[in-house]
Amino acid sequence: MRAASLLALTTATLLAATGVATAHEAGWRQTGHTTVENRISGEGLTTLRLPGHAPELVYRNGATIPQPLKDEGWGHVGDPDSLRGYLFDVYQDTRTPAPATKMYLVTRPDGTTTEFVHPLQPDEPAANANAQVAVTPDGQWLVSGPLGEIDRLYVSPAPFLNPRGPKAAGDLPVAARIHLDHHIRSAQGCDFVGATRLICATSDPYNDLYPTNLQLLQIDLARPLTGRDVTAKVREIGQVPLVSTCTGTFTPEGVDYDAGVLRVEVVPPSPCNTVTDVYSFERR
Repeated sequence: MRAASLLALTTATLLAATGVATAHEAGWRQTGHTTVENRISGEGLTTLRLPGHAPELVYRNGATIPQPLKDEGWGHVGDPDSLRGYLFDVYQDTRTPAPATKMYLVTRPDGTTTEFVHPLQPDEPAANANAQVAVTPDGQWLVSGPLGEIDRLYVSPAPFLNPRGPKAAGDLPVAARIHLDHHIRSAQGCDFVGATRLICATSDPYNDLYPTNLQLLQIDLARPLTGRDVTAKVREIGQVPLVSTCTGTFTPEGVDYDAGVLRVEVVPPSPCNTVTDVYSFERR
């Protein structure tokens, strides 16, 4: 069994020597843990708040992709996000060897869905182009990014919520880019925890970019998003929990933040990967 140090956020001295954030600096403490069957989980999660309904945790994996979308070639779904009853899903084309598009599926509070298919721009990687999406707390912008090693994230107007965003099926254009001061690799899930701060979980298996692998990263924007390019500082705040009776490869996945609670999905090694571990954290 490989034990983590509660996201390496509860051991104040663990990362101090490397310059990575300590527990006090990071300001998070683990408050809970649950498991979810991997028939519905393992690619992402978000809290959906529909008017007149209790909050609902929505999970994503390959089995949750509607068959009509699979028939169109959208065979992979990433980490979703939700705000004001709107649900934002990100899809990748798995049928084409060199995809030229990626897709955002928006589900409105009344349950109707709209596909926004975006032609990839020259600086948008084709492989694994839509790994996660995060909506800004003001509901105006979507931030998404691919897997692989990257130095930027992509900003688009949020459909239906931003007056600049599309309200009918079509392209969801890139309005701006977030230029990172430090490369990140394989960010599987991200969410905003404030107007200018994202928390992302990676499945980066190496420690050449940061002192540990499988990092939890904090991305601080220079200013709130307005549809113009912005710079951002990246720092590692620890390693995701790696706790299992099975040994092997752990895979961090989705990240959700709602009502002060940060949730991080981690898929344990086989054969324990019949469930997804979901760890909860709150600010100190």
